[in-house]
Amino acid sequence: MPAYIILFIIGLIFLVKGADYLVDGSASLAKRLGMPTLIIGLTIVAFGTSMPEFIVNVFSAINGDTNIALGNILGSNIANISLILGLVAIIKPIHLPRSTVWKEIPFSLLAASILFLASADRLISKLELSALTRGDGLICLLMFAVFIHYIFEAIKKKGTQLETKKIEIKKYKPGVIALMIIGGMILLYFGGQWTVNGAVKIARALGLSTFLVSATIIALGTSLPELVTAIVAIRKKSADLAIGNTIGSNIFNIFLILGITAAIKPIFVPQRLVFDMLFLIGITFLFFIFMFIGKKSILERWQGVIFIFLYIFYLYYIIKRG
Repeated sequence: MPAYIILFIIGLIFLVKGADYLVDGSASLAKRLGMPTLIIGLTIVAFGTSMPEFIVNVFSAINGDTNIALGNILGSNIANISLILGLVAIIKPIHLPRSTVWKEIPFSLLAASILFLASADRLISKLELSALTRGDGLICLLMFAVFIHYIFEAIKKKGTQLETKKIEIKKYKPGVIALMIIGGMILLYFGGQWTVNGAVKIARALGLSTFLVSATIIALGTSLPELVTAIVAIRKKSADLAIGNTIGSNIFNIFLILGITAAIKPIFVPQRLVFDMLFLIGITFLFFIFMFIGKKSILERWQGVIFIFLYIFYLYYIIKRG
């Protein structure tokens, strides 16, 4: 096996484990400093599951390969809804809170729609090239600030009701916390470098686009935290938390991670990626519609099966497209 494939695999492992250590260490530190558990869960832990995508995108932007940045986010978001939520629903049907149905899912749909509109310059403005500019990146970051404001307003209104779903956070010794945070950062740094460099070399060796490699292999690898969180949530009989984490991750990915990536360096968007963006909008909208078909506000097993088939179709399409 070529060395770059081995480094690529190790890089993905480092990304996932590095995010785990950094999140656990940071959450424990915040707990020691007296930050409420709920706030930690909605900020540090929520951002932590998107950390692998963030690191991959920063390195791809620095290296000038924005195809990896787009493939990573689009592939991860599509996998989060069609693959992860599909699997979760098949394992156990999920009842969604009213706020998730009417606020979080529409906000996720808004994020996907803004991404499409911001990068559809050839379709809308008849320009020669489509791109996510630094201005688009700043708009995404502004929308992310709106989302964070919504989260904290929801906390103020619901307060004690939300505390019943808080995340258990361990208190580690200061020395252990320091090792976890520093070690997590080191793993993320090398993991990001090796993953991005490996993806480029794999694409060249196989004659594939870096978008395809990032939308499949990297996207699945960086979506592992969301998948693990979802499975753990089901085991703890808090399946709705799996939904919240996955939807929140999709919003983070577009508004925060792509926003920062575009702010670092404009992202040129190939015309053929219009399909991927419309597919993401389509499955997000379908998720919303599912909440009113059959049992209200419940993602049922048969709906999960449809999501899995849609994900298989998407993989088939982009692999065939090359």
